[in-house]
Amino acid sequence: MTYGKKKETPPQFLPQFYHYANKTLTFSAFFKQTVFESPLEHYRVRQVKIHYFLEDDTITIIEPEVKNSGFKQGRLVRRSKIIKNDSGECYTWKDFNIGIDIPIYGIVYHTVNCDAFTKEFLLSQGVLMGEFEAMPSDPYIEKRNCIDRQQLPSPAATNDDKLRRFLEYDGKVLRFNVVWDSRDQEFGELRSYVLHYYLADDTIEVREVRKLNDGRDPFPMLLRRQKLPKNWKDRPVSFPSLTMEVTEAEVTEYYSPKDFLVGNTIFVLGRRFLIYDCDPFTRKYFQDVLCMTQGDAISLEQKAMSMPKREIPPHIGIGAPEDSLQSCFNLQPQRPKADFIKYLVNAGKILRYTAKLDWVHPEDQDRSFIISYSLADGKVQIQELANHNTGLKGGRFLKAMLLPKHNTNPNHPEYYTPADFGIGSVVVAYGHHFIITGADLFVYRYMEENPDKFRPEVVEGVRTHLIETQVLKEGGDGGAGGDRCALGDAAGEEALLEGDAP
Repeated sequence: MTYGKKKETPPQFLPQFYHYANKTLTFSAFFKQTVFESPLEHYRVRQVKIHYFLEDDTITIIEPEVKNSGFKQGRLVRRSKIIKNDSGECYTWKDFNIGIDIPIYGIVYHTVNCDAFTKEFLLSQGVLMGEFEAMPSDPYIEKRNCIDRQQLPSPAATNDDKLRRFLEYDGKVLRFNVVWDSRDQEFGELRSYVLHYYLADDTIEVREVRKLNDGRDPFPMLLRRQKLPKNWKDRPVSFPSLTMEVTEAEVTEYYSPKDFLVGNTIFVLGRRFLIYDCDPFTRKYFQDVLCMTQGDAISLEQKAMSMPKREIPPHIGIGAPEDSLQSCFNLQPQRPKADFIKYLVNAGKILRYTAKLDWVHPEDQDRSFIISYSLADGKVQIQELANHNTGLKGGRFLKAMLLPKHNTNPNHPEYYTPADFGIGSVVVAYGHHFIITGADLFVYRYMEENPDKFRPEVVEGVRTHLIETQVLKEGGDGGAGGDRCALGDAAGEEALLEGDAP
């Protein structure tokens, strides 16, 4: 009344694929396939399902699987629109009905039935449905079914105990864990096996439990599946055991399930086996069927063999101990691996100290040395400074190498580290005693950056020395003069020896 007459909105248009989504017409059909050059049959009847998808008018044909048909079955025509005449028109749902022939790709399909949804849809669209027809049988399938019925056992044969046992116990196997004890023989041992008892025919097989790196050939089957004799008759000496197998005439009794109890010993063709465990199915079978209780599992834990300790031979004195040690690990010795991260962090960083020789002979009293410690690889180098008019030329006294400490184990030596170099410390290099008398400013800077690596008295001794030589001022950092001293050139080294500040 307020806004006038209500306007009528036109109905919303829904496309075909939305209205008919997931809706399919299904027809049961068949076609006859001619069999050439066969005197036993002339044609085959192949049953198919024709699916028509209403959303896009596509068709697919699927043949259900038939056992022993001899044909590859499944999808015969993939889902697509199928042309029905020369004008290019495609099949629609209006072209389908019951009892008609539909040619598709040269094959004529005859429809005989449809499902409930298809029937309801066609009737709702005003299509007159044909009468449902019976699906014809395939002569070949009928012949095969007749042969199968003839091969079925007669009712009298169903009373056979062997067949009943096969049908009842097929696939049911008793599993026992056994061990072959041959330790009473030379090189004997305990070898684990698995014994399977097949309830369907009372046969037994013995399989070996493989172990990694046991040194044996990969032959897992010790006894193939067969009946295992328990008691033997007295056979004549002339019985050809090598060429003839023992039959039931020579055996009075075979092993049965009641003989396999945990803790019992059985003999498998002369080998003594101890049953020490079984699986849960076997225990349940003995409890429910045989009214027997299996014992608890027997522990067969053996003492672990102690491997001999690998002893490193002593150092032969040729080369460094690290190099000789590589021959104990590889057939072809390799170079010892260095600490690459340590080398990258400390590349080019060298600690330099002045030292004098703890002399015994008077001519060694005035000899001066420079000890260089490389932080990158821990090698120590000793250079002797030239002293004019003494007859000593100077130069390299000790090449760069890892310097072992005095009186340490030659096979596992302890090498000198920066913490061992302090003012007044004695460095022993192959019988020569060096007393450290000074250090450059870079040593002191390194000690300040790494206080956890040095003792406080060592740091204080270096600091006192630098103050006395005026490289450091009291309470100062050394300034530019300290930087020049840290370069460690020849002039700076001589200045350190003379006690002058560079």
